[in-house]
Amino acid sequence: MDRKSFWILTFGLVLVNLAIHFLTSTNYELHRDEMLYFEMGNHLSWGFASTPPFISFLAFIVKNIFGYQEFCVKLFPALFGASILVLIALFIKEIGGKGLGVFTGCFAFMISTAMLRTCSLFMPVIFELFFWFLFLFFVLKLINRQNPKYWIWIGIILGIGFLNKYSILILGFSTTIALLISEHRKLIFSKYVLYAALISLLIVSPNVIWQINHNFPVITHLHELYRTQLVYVSKTAFLVDQLLMNFTAILIWVPGLIMVLFYKSEKKYRLFGYILLIVVFLFLVTNGKSYYTLGVYAIMFAFGGFFVEKYLIGNLRIVNYLIVGFSLLTGMINLPLGLQVLPKEQLGKYCAIFSKYVTTAPMRGENNNYFPIPQDYMDMSGWKELAGIVSVAYNKLDMNQKKDCIIYANNYGQAGAIDFYGKKYNLPHATSINDSYIFWAPDSLSATNYIVTDGHLGDIPELFNNYIEIGEIKDIYFRENGLKVYLCNHPKPLLNQFFKKRIRENKEVYGF
Repeated sequence: MDRKSFWILTFGLVLVNLAIHFLTSTNYELHRDEMLYFEMGNHLSWGFASTPPFISFLAFIVKNIFGYQEFCVKLFPALFGASILVLIALFIKEIGGKGLGVFTGCFAFMISTAMLRTCSLFMPVIFELFFWFLFLFFVLKLINRQNPKYWIWIGIILGIGFLNKYSILILGFSTTIALLISEHRKLIFSKYVLYAALISLLIVSPNVIWQINHNFPVITHLHELYRTQLVYVSKTAFLVDQLLMNFTAILIWVPGLIMVLFYKSEKKYRLFGYILLIVVFLFLVTNGKSYYTLGVYAIMFAFGGFFVEKYLIGNLRIVNYLIVGFSLLTGMINLPLGLQVLPKEQLGKYCAIFSKYVTTAPMRGENNNYFPIPQDYMDMSGWKELAGIVSVAYNKLDMNQKKDCIIYANNYGQAGAIDFYGKKYNLPHATSINDSYIFWAPDSLSATNYIVTDGHLGDIPELFNNYIEIGEIKDIYFRENGLKVYLCNHPKPLLNQFFKKRIRENKEVYGF
């Protein structure tokens, strides 16, 4: 396959992939996490409560160039997903693959339910996939060229990837172990490994210093994540999910994994199989979520494409068509689970049928509970309605009252929705003490008028003399179904003490 044909095929696949995401990216509202990450663009820092700073820089770019546009928020995930396709093609070319291998490997990525959803969300996961693949691509160049200078690039990628998601350290550790038990172990004993380590440390140092100055909020976040979510992770479910996440491409990536682990002719690439197994093992024993391992599967798509082209030849060539046909069929069946192609009501009916005849796994939430539709989709509705109800409450105030009003949200999802979708209503920024919003919250609340979002009255009667319910969200496909908005005024003396205490306690947790 000549260079021109290679790039025509690759960019053709990229354009198709981009079209798929561009045409579906705004069918639902933004995810609660996307709105949090987007708001970080208004508060640039070297660290946040639950994530490193990389995504905040991207949010800053989107906000200042395009403003508050849903489509533009989705732009970077789609572009990074397309970049991964290019890397898959280059990876296959590097190991000797040609047109069929490139097409099959890229097709596996494009049809994967997990990859489709990941490339549609403005979250660190898609950028993590990119950095993981780029890291492993240079590991491939390292062993193919036997040139230790590639360690410099690996160190740079490791450092930047760390600023996106700390889990890249798992990949770095797994790669080190895999190299040590492979035939390429001598590559580790090079001065360039030290240079790479120093470069990585230099890149990550601003975030590390931020963590030190703020009492390591990442530890607090991990503790809360384990207490509220990871404790519910079933090891059996985790292992089953490793097959289900990319089931549409299972006839591509599994042969690729078998090839690198057991074929003597591909022994030089065996360490990539070791890396996958080590990564899966480490997340298994630490109760990681199933999707934490996604970053290593795109590599197996590449090896799977190479396997199809190299070993399914002659009379076996017809198997290639059967594999692509199976992937396409299962991909179309699973498509509503990967992309927002169905309205919520139709998706609910689809999921009911899917759960009955296939599996309930996609509807399992982070707390091991089950939803009528996947949890991600439950977190992608209700937000526009919330901002609308808050605007109704806000417009009940006169100009002077609006200047003396605080909108208080009980979690970052509510706060993010008010900040993003409330922009068109000219709503003031929301106050919350959940997740990174704690860093932007005032030390005390002393306004006269408050708009409070809550699912029930809670402490409101004890804190305000007057309060009225303005509206309630009733949507079974909204994770916070029943969320209410209250307009409160004439606060009691206890209010300021109550909020100051809560804000102080929460800030002390993060060392802020």
